[in-house]
Amino acid sequence: MKFDRIAAVLFLAVGVLFVIGSRQLGSSSYGSEVGPDIFPMFLGIILVLLSVRLFIETLRSDSGSKEKEKIDYKPFLIIFAATLVYILTLETIGYVITTFLFLFICFQTMERTKLFASLLISACFSGLVYYVYVDVLKGTLPGWPIWFS
Repeated sequence: MKFDRIAAVLFLAVGVLFVIGSRQLGSSSYGSEVGPDIFPMFLGIILVLLSVRLFIETLRSDSGSKEKEKIDYKPFLIIFAATLVYILTLETIGYVITTFLFLFICFQTMERTKLFASLLISACFSGLVYYVYVDVLKGTLPGWPIWFS
């Protein structure tokens, strides 16, 4: 559980940095009613709230267990590598495809048995967020790649 506490504090710091960094972005973008600061700010707030919850849960569960936990680094490394690939390919491949692939890889890394559920959730989430952000809120996200259109 020590690992969870350390992770909670690190995620809290990253969330706070997201919020601070998003406030330094411009509040509007050319051709967009929603500025580039909105998503990072909300993601930072969500990350802060989730890390506080994780920290509180680890404090509650730590009181009874003193056994040494075995840390499995493989899922962490897979998700970390997927995050780096996501960041590097977002502009060239587009939001919908990269987000779908990123979510699918993460879901399968966490639970391999639910292939159809992973496909469905990944597709619905990436498509729905793109639709809401671009069509409803009139924001801009990297669209489809040129070779796909």
